[in-house]
Amino acid sequence: MNIALWIVQGILGLGFIYSGWMKAFQYEKAKVSWPWAGEVSRGLVAFIGIAELVGVLGIIVPQMANIAPVLTPIAAIGLAVIVLFGAAFHMMRKEYKQIGVNIVFFVLAVIVAVGRM
Repeated sequence: MNIALWIVQGILGLGFIYSGWMKAFQYEKAKVSWPWAGEVSRGLVAFIGIAELVGVLGIIVPQMANIAPVLTPIAAIGLAVIVLFGAAFHMMRKEYKQIGVNIVFFVLAVIVAVGRM
């Protein structure tokens, strides 16, 4: 089970590193990849990206270092909340194709949260 959780954490981490980095540090590329990014404030996009990157640190580092591993499920819950807000945002904009990605990352985050509790 531990190996499976590490695989899920790795997949979750890679996905959020990609999207978080783009949102936080490559705003122009983010606007091209995600049209919504150009329609909300740059500060909001950067905030979301930084929150995602901090979440990645939270799902990997505490468990790996065995220092306060209770932070790993808390970080996973935080990422799940970010993804839920993203899904709600896409629903409001009628971007239903985008919601599938949100659902996948929500499920992965919940798996990590439950598995690491």
